[in-house]
Amino acid sequence: MRNPHHVCRVFGSPWEGVHGTSISSNRHYGRHWHATFGVGVIDEGAQTSASGCGNVDAYAGNLIATNPGEVHDGRPLGGSARRWRMLYLEPDALRWAVDAASAGVAQDMALIRPVIVDDELRRVLGELLRMLEAEALADALRCEELLVRACTLLVGRHGAGRLSAPAASADVSRAREMLAYNLAQPPSLGELAAASGVSKFQLLRRFKDVHGVTPFAWLLQQRTEVARALVRQGAALTEAAMATGFADQSHMTRAFVRHFGYTPGAWQRAWIQPAPLQ
Repeated sequence: MRNPHHVCRVFGSPWEGVHGTSISSNRHYGRHWHATFGVGVIDEGAQTSASGCGNVDAYAGNLIATNPGEVHDGRPLGGSARRWRMLYLEPDALRWAVDAASAGVAQDMALIRPVIVDDELRRVLGELLRMLEAEALADALRCEELLVRACTLLVGRHGAGRLSAPAASADVSRAREMLAYNLAQPPSLGELAAASGVSKFQLLRRFKDVHGVTPFAWLLQQRTEVARALVRQGAALTEAAMATGFADQSHMTRAFVRHFGYTPGAWQRAWIQPAPLQ
């Protein structure tokens, strides 16, 4: 890419399972997914991306959203770069923020729109992200008020029951489970196909139909998600790389940058701050 531009900051929060990013980039992100819900604000420029609802375009002032496991990508639209901020929430953190037990939030809740137009939510989310990025933790109560308000607006206006998964002529969940439990030494394509009762070619096609990516791409993404969790729990970078099957720390770093936009070291430093609120 000519004149590559990519500046990313990742920042923690006072709550377990919640973090944010601020990115200015002309990078084309390949197809990937996150283990978290994501909701963010396009501050400048525009982007086009794949989503669970097909290809969508988002412009300055729009909100963008993804579900856990939803395969998406992203690239600039009509310009050389775009700037956006994202809030990521693990499913348990989102349910905690909206008091799920009393709010009737289903365990399999999903966000139904990859691009959202909601001025009130944009204002609340924008202020929350600004405070978290500035590490304004002296105003922790205000931050928590904004988090609860943003999540309540998000779920109440833009959430629904789990979106139906793409139909497939064969169940490939066994192959996914085998990959998830064998990150460091994954089964061969032949072993995955045999466990699924299909040919190797059929497994490739059907796995991508269901999960949006090939088995190897899914494995690599799963490695980065597990490595990120280990680093968050205090594991050393080299330890996290070895535990999740990366050849070395450099290999893990490249995967982090490709999938998340930031390095493992930046993720580690994002949590060197006061402990989560009780």
